[in-house]
Amino acid sequence: VQLQASGGGLVQAGGSLRLSCAASGRPLRNYVIAWFRQTPGKEREFVAAVRWGNDIYADAVKGRFTISRDNSKNTVYLQMNSLNPEDTAVYYCAVGSPAWGSVHNARLYVFWGQGTLVTVSS
Repeated sequence: VQLQASGGGLVQAGGSLRLSCAASGRPLRNYVIAWFRQTPGKEREFVAAVRWGNDIYADAVKGRFTISRDNSKNTVYLQMNSLNPEDTAVYYCAVGSPAWGSVHNARLYVFWGQGTLVTVSS
């Protein structure tokens, strides 16, 4: 599976962005698709995941971010609202088959996109 992440950019605090993760090579519908983010010197941090009709979010983004998928386009989205400077990071999409209780574990994902930078100014 090849993943192409896009949609990052510079936004002011309180603004919104929508990230996209387009997949090729294999349909996504049977996999867990997740978003992680990483800042310099820190480990990759779980943001959100979706599988079939279920989704889950990190506490830091719950209520502000929404993950969704369009199986017809083989694409997953991350709608990010009410952004704050602490959301500044490189965002990565990932695909794998972790157990639902382990979707926050980055080591369990096989395929990764190249990352897209989100910068939130105060």
